[in-house]
Amino acid sequence: MKIVVLKFGGTSVGTIEKIKKVSRIIGEFRKKKYKVIVVSSAMSGVTNELVKKSRLISENFSENEYDVLVSSGEQMACSLIAGRLINNGFKSRSWLGWQLPIFTYGPHKNSRIYQINKNKIIKYLREGGIPIIAGFQGINKENRITTIGRGGSDASAIMLAKFFKAKRCIIYTDVEGVFTTDPNKLSKAKKIKVISYEEMLEMASLGAKVMQPVSIQDARLNRIDIEVKSSFTNRPGTLITKKSNITKNKIITGISSTHNDSKVTLVGVKDRPGVAASIFKPLSINSINVDMVVQNISANGKETDLTFTIKTDDLNKTKRIIKENKKINFRKILFEKGVSKISIIGVGMITTPGVTFRMFQSLSSKNINIQVISTSEIKISVLINSKDVKKALIVLHKEFKLDK
Repeated sequence: MKIVVLKFGGTSVGTIEKIKKVSRIIGEFRKKKYKVIVVSSAMSGVTNELVKKSRLISENFSENEYDVLVSSGEQMACSLIAGRLINNGFKSRSWLGWQLPIFTYGPHKNSRIYQINKNKIIKYLREGGIPIIAGFQGINKENRITTIGRGGSDASAIMLAKFFKAKRCIIYTDVEGVFTTDPNKLSKAKKIKVISYEEMLEMASLGAKVMQPVSIQDARLNRIDIEVKSSFTNRPGTLITKKSNITKNKIITGISSTHNDSKVTLVGVKDRPGVAASIFKPLSINSINVDMVVQNISANGKETDLTFTIKTDDLNKTKRIIKENKKINFRKILFEKGVSKISIIGVGMITTPGVTFRMFQSLSSKNINIQVISTSEIKISVLINSKDVKKALIVLHKEFKLDK
């Protein structure tokens, strides 16, 4: 069977009119002789409203019941899509995770899919039906409903594409694809036609909101090509695929930037084995995500200055945790708000010398001071003052010819 998996995000099914448009898109694939499996998110805003209700009921709302509650949003959207397709003359019905079933493991609110029972869907496809499957959910070994994290409908679609050996997996959203940088920040941003899993994973983890990192990692591990495109236009989107499928001459594929970051520096930390773990363990326990980390050892080797970045929302909590930490000794602690991380990403830099120099020289030409640097095989990140983000995006976008 020539199967295509179509996933529609919350904005794509946000209103009745949008659901009618989605149904037309599904119908077009049927005309092309595809067997269509549809995955839907909840209508935009519905999940947030359900979460709000749970908090009003209890400050410690049961995680088991949380999953039952928030998974109901997808049920409504799937029913509406199926109902519209039936209206348009197609055979269609909605399926919830437990009805297939989709099996998951791991904790409530953040489970992962490991098995999908295909029998019912295969039979339904052969009968000419269009199954509309609720994303974001499954069941565990206790037969309880589970959810797989915010943005989990993408992961649902990718795993369905894997188990059903789909020819295509298309993620429909409210943007036309992946751009060289955030088009809301830089009008010259260009849509990327093809991007590798590795590059997309870096861009997503650094703030690009097209897809969740865990979904891209699932696609990479299972070698599922993903097309990302808009449900509102008929233009081509972006293909996310393996590196060997990409032929291009650009060194850098994209630039990402963060906002609302803060820098923390511990000055004169008494250096000893395990001191870094002693600093970061309490932060991890309190769900504070530490990003860029730089350590400078003193000449005598007895002290170190340690700098790291966090989200500004976590700054007060971080201050309290560090000051209460009796396992570390330091001379003083410094905090700075209003910093941002700018990152250039591209598999091309692996074989191209001089990329770091070009990045630093470009920023220097605009008098942009670099505070912290971190690198990986396909990424260079620098921390700068937030007021310089726009200037940095413009000069780097031009330097690496991303506007052409």
